[in-house]
Amino acid sequence: MKISTSSGFVALACVAVLALGACTPLGVATGAGATVGIAAAGEGGINGAATDIRIRTQINESWFRHDVDMFRKVGLTVDQGRVLLTGIVQNPDHRVEAVRLVWQVDGVKQVINEIRVDEGAGFVSYANDAWISTNMRTSMTFDKNILSINYSIDTVDGTVYIMGVARDQAELDRVIALAKNIRGVKQVVSYAKMLGEPIVSQADQSIPLQ
Repeated sequence: MKISTSSGFVALACVAVLALGACTPLGVATGAGATVGIAAAGEGGINGAATDIRIRTQINESWFRHDVDMFRKVGLTVDQGRVLLTGIVQNPDHRVEAVRLVWQVDGVKQVINEIRVDEGAGFVSYANDAWISTNMRTSMTFDKNILSINYSIDTVDGTVYIMGVARDQAELDRVIALAKNIRGVKQVVSYAKMLGEPIVSQADQSIPLQ
């Protein structure tokens, strides 16, 4: 895998903070994923994790070159080529542009667009979202019936987004139940797939906006 010097630095930084969250163009963590060292326990394995890191790095670089301020509140999670976008932008055009740039990155199979247009969410809302995500990850880590490294968690304005691979429906139901029981959670949205379930590529389809 060839990565430019800047890409390699960003990728290593992403690995270092993945336990806290996914990287944004400014290096702000808003999601979570498995590090390369433990990713073999996940469905994608080490090779899949390396590909996801490359995709995430290239998306961040693309956003940074385009307009770093436009996407500074956008969260990014990549799992087996599936890209989940969350967070806030200032106008609908930025939302569309974020997705367009993602589809230009080689290896992207699906784009799930949950970016919201700014509705005046302030610091208190962002702090509460971080608190919810932290509590959710902690709860999953200490639940012996959940393989937490297979899941990514992102929270936006009280909505918890779950992405990753569930070993079975019972495990996913348990993850969703944990999220619903956290104070401040308004809604839980799951994009987790079942272990062994094939990923249907959208790469040849038109850009999904919803």
